[in-house]
Amino acid sequence: METMSGSALLLFVPACFALNMAFGPNNLLSLTYGLREGVRTAVMASSGRLVAFALMIALTALGVGAVLAASETAFSFLKWLGAAYLIWLGVRILKGGAAIDAPAATVRRPLKALALQEFWTAIGNPKAILIFTAFLPQFIEPGAYWLSFAIVGAIFLALEVVAVFVYSVLGHRLNRLSRNGRVFGWLNRLSGVTMIGFGIALLFTRKAS
Repeated sequence: METMSGSALLLFVPACFALNMAFGPNNLLSLTYGLREGVRTAVMASSGRLVAFALMIALTALGVGAVLAASETAFSFLKWLGAAYLIWLGVRILKGGAAIDAPAATVRRPLKALALQEFWTAIGNPKAILIFTAFLPQFIEPGAYWLSFAIVGAIFLALEVVAVFVYSVLGHRLNRLSRNGRVFGWLNRLSGVTMIGFGIALLFTRKAS
């Protein structure tokens, strides 16, 4: 029974990591958590998105992902729900009620709340299920279907942790700049506006025909 060949693995890993590193809503959260809460908390909070992605990978393996990708109604429902959440989250960031608070603040948001924010941000993005449905099956060996899916899924999640670490470290480095009130204000506004931008962009996303 064959699993992923070495050549397929060499192609999969860099292509997969490029997807993991793409700047999107969840990586923006890692950046801001790293700035505000520190690298360790940002990485731990990413457990929320990892659970969401693991569910999506499982659904893709079971064939449900293809059904959702083919359903215009399901895609539109997830798209509007996800966009509304991202826009709401961006507004909260702009108001100082989420992701980034004043650097001088001593209150830290509970890790559970940060992880849930990661989870809902990931699960509400229909583009993720489309990526899994279109990308992962290309590296599946028909003769070892479930084992292949387990391997590519595990690699994706492991590389996602690496991406989280990179973005959270970058955010932590920006922490020095955030000690300047004016610079912090700009970072806060940029984070909120970017999140809202992701939400608006999601509204214009079309399901591949």
